[in-house]
Amino acid sequence: MAAYENLYWWSNDGLRLHARDYPGGEPGRPPILCLPGLTRNARDFDALAARLAGRWRVIAVDFRGRGESAFAKDPMSYVPLTYVQDVEALLTEQGIDRYVAFGTSLGGIVTMLMGGPARGRMVAALLNDVGPEIDAQGLSRIRGYVGKASVFPTWMHAARCVAENNADVYPDWSIEDWLAMAKRLYRLNSAGRIVLDYDLKIAEPFRVPGNEAGPDMWQALGSLRDVPTLIVRGGRSDLLSAAVAERMAASLDEAELVTVPGVGHSPTLSETMLHGPIDRLLDRALERAAVAT
Repeated sequence: MAAYENLYWWSNDGLRLHARDYPGGEPGRPPILCLPGLTRNARDFDALAARLAGRWRVIAVDFRGRGESAFAKDPMSYVPLTYVQDVEALLTEQGIDRYVAFGTSLGGIVTMLMGGPARGRMVAALLNDVGPEIDAQGLSRIRGYVGKASVFPTWMHAARCVAENNADVYPDWSIEDWLAMAKRLYRLNSAGRIVLDYDLKIAEPFRVPGNEAGPDMWQALGSLRDVPTLIVRGGRSDLLSAAVAERMAASLDEAELVTVPGVGHSPTLSETMLHGPIDRLLDRALERAAVAT
């Protein structure tokens, strides 16, 4: 596990929000802002942060209702446009004027929506297995499990359940991989039971068609037209089709599309084959940040 500090800030509606702040970064390098998927949290990016440690500052966010961030009083605030406001509050509080955004699934939707208000501030973007159009099959699968409680007596029980539910996503994983994933998805509660590490009410707005993204996501993607962008797709993904990924890459001026074979929704970003593309993206981010200075 990479060393990090806990970072807290307040949302516009008074929630105490949390991120893992992995220190480092050479002078002049913008921080990398990591935004997780719907039911995920900052822990998803620990392996990525460990690889980049010392060279880059990495800030991995817990969206409201996840991890160490507070639960929302109004569950209908669990929508992408509110997450954008929460992240903008973090940027303002930290005095960050330029940054790189890495967004997985929901985090990628938030990244696309931030492209407009952050014009000139976002110097590079990574969109992990998500696009302006989401496959109905993947949406149906997610709606089938999000918000449903599951409780386990041991971490091994949790790992076996995660393995059963995600065998098609990571067909080559070992039990050690599933155990690590379980510890990213779940937490130990005060009663000594292992439970999901998010507010089950995040499912309420997600089950309403249209709330999973924004009003016009192709327009949102267009705000990244001249921003260096890495599009990552799992070769077995049921959320981002190959056709949509290719259309995304064609619509952007500085895009690279990489497909991770044998992986579904979504790649972990720690896959060895992504090291080169991610490093190339960060090189372009440095060039863009230097021009903006």
